[in-house]
Amino acid sequence: MEVIAGDDRGIRGKVQQVSPKKERLVVAGVNIVKKHQRPVRAGRTQVQPGIIRFEAPIHISNVMLVCPRCDQRTRVGFTWQGERKVRICRKCHEVID
Repeated sequence: MEVIAGDDRGIRGKVQQVSPKKERLVVAGVNIVKKHQRPVRAGRTQVQPGIIRFEAPIHISNVMLVCPRCDQRTRVGFTWQGERKVRICRKCHEVID
């Protein structure tokens, strides 16, 4: 996936997590945020204190799929291959899986 809007525009990464109901996804190396966390003792476990960096979710509309053949970001089309419906690249018409 490639980010097409926001501060991280142009960065590519793999999708790590998808939330379909919230229409958001987490992309590796994109939208890194810092969280200041206090030491909290809850039962037997203790939360690690300090500044924690992690990838925050971004909206699905801000990313596009990258075609593995033509290496360009592209919209996705659908076609039938036998009895199976498959995704295709709109630019080079190659099957994406």
